[in-house]
Amino acid sequence: MVSLGAFVRAFQTPDLRNKILFTLGILAVFRLGSFVPTPGVDFSNVRQCVALAETSGLFGLLNLFSGGALLQLSIFALGIMPYITASIIVQLLTVVIPRFEELKKEGQSGTAKLTQYTRYLTIALAILQSTTFVSLARTNAIFGGVDCPPVVPDDRMIIIVMMIITMTAGTGLIMWLGELITSRGIGNGMSLLIFTSIAATFPSSLWQIAQERSIETMLMVIAIGLVVVALVVLVEQSQRRIPVQYAKRMVGLRTYGGTSTYIPMKINQAGVIPVIFASSMLYLPALISQFDRTSPWAAWIDRYLTRGDHPLYIALYFGLIIFFTYFYVAITFNPEEVAENMRKYGGFIPGIRAGRPTAEYLDYVLARLTFPGSIYLGLVALIPLIALILIGANQNFPFGGTSILIIVGVGLETVKQIQSQLQQRNYEGFLR
Repeated sequence: MVSLGAFVRAFQTPDLRNKILFTLGILAVFRLGSFVPTPGVDFSNVRQCVALAETSGLFGLLNLFSGGALLQLSIFALGIMPYITASIIVQLLTVVIPRFEELKKEGQSGTAKLTQYTRYLTIALAILQSTTFVSLARTNAIFGGVDCPPVVPDDRMIIIVMMIITMTAGTGLIMWLGELITSRGIGNGMSLLIFTSIAATFPSSLWQIAQERSIETMLMVIAIGLVVVALVVLVEQSQRRIPVQYAKRMVGLRTYGGTSTYIPMKINQAGVIPVIFASSMLYLPALISQFDRTSPWAAWIDRYLTRGDHPLYIALYFGLIIFFTYFYVAITFNPEEVAENMRKYGGFIPGIRAGRPTAEYLDYVLARLTFPGSIYLGLVALIPLIALILIGANQNFPFGGTSILIIVGVGLETVKQIQSQLQQRNYEGFLR
């Protein structure tokens, strides 16, 4: 049970209070930047286009991660998405490039080097993405091609270059703010920035449902959302604990080992990454079709692969999430490496021989857990599409899909960190 007194005691602790206030201050600066328009953008025209826009797919996902800043073409329009993409790419490259794999095994120094590579790649992706978005903004294609005044009235080259530089610098500033929170605040900075962006869209999404449908529908959505949150928390906290026993060994005059621990294997081992991958893959055909709108295959794509309520779109989305769940788990959890590390330190699973049998057992358990985990991810991701069919809500439906997975995951992790800070000071913590 959550203790409200723990919140009070957290603010009564000077250093913890300073960390929380510092984090809140950085988040406020981040949200303020989301409303500062990029130079060269006519903000009044942007507001008209946003009111008419019906974006979905990748643009909807990016707009969600930016807290609505993308469609407003603010200085923080790209949000944290370039950093997320760069982090995923670097993580995937550690499996492919031996040098990256060596850096990962070097500990803190290797991790710092990989972080530096991630920063460089983030800036490169920010330049690429900002160039794409500015090009699309010149023709209003970023708003779904709606009929509205041009948001970039002066499209001279100097204005376009200035917009690209501003958006790229905004991404660099966001990355710096996230690292400040990680080092001087509470929780993971990048995760909290994503949390803030998504949470900021909740009130407007709910109010839009109330205006388009009714207050009763909005209240029903909130009630369903609370149930979904509770179920997601239950699954996210669920794990299979593999018992591990370490044999006793003598090093000099000291005895090491002889302890028991466990390997926690979560049902949702892949997190939200498969949903992001699936959304991006489904948007690629729609993006390609923009180059030739008169061809028959462009019409076929518009009919079957851009409407969230079409059965083919739903089936492909669900299938891609399952595929990417297995793919991501396979490259991020290596049973052979875990088994080898256990063998080096004298660890073994009771009833399982060390070495290859242990790796095969871990692979078996992982496969058994990944299947329900992938089904769970697919069902949660389909909640916005089901809402689109039932109540006509847009695909950025607040309680479902990517948003709810990130909100719950980041919220749980942040609460755990604050709780550990309180426990270090002999406080009761958040959970009784």
